Amino acid sequence: MEATSPFNILIVDDSTMMRAMIKRAVKLSGVEVGTIHEAGNGQEALEILEQHRIGALFTDINMPVMTGTELLRQVAARGWTHIISVIVSTDGSSARREEVRDLDVRLYVEKPFAPEAIRDVLAEVCH
Repeated sequence: MEATSPFNILIVDDSTMMRAMIKRAVKLSGVEVGTIHEAGNGQEALEILEQHRIGALFTDINMPVMTGTELLRQVAARGWTHIISVIVSTDGSSARREEVRDLDVRLYVEKPFAPEAIRDVLAEVCH
């Protein structure tokens, strides 16, 4: 495990372009972060979470192999309560929000988003 000082971020989305957009928004946010890790699905994300200390998890919901919802359930089951979970998804329906309500999701950002949305999220979670 890495030291806890830098606020490391994990971006999980099956779209390489969307991961790049979120990463760029993070870098433009002006909020100081440590390492930005990336994963293409929930299973890859779990492997990263087991090897690195992550402060914030930005995850899509609809992905192959392991969905964002399944990933969030695994995070909760493992007791990783220090991770701030943020959903970045096109599916902002009330049914979807209800499904993740008990999974300690801090914020829900709907795609498409303005870079300022990611900046605002980081400002809130990286106080």
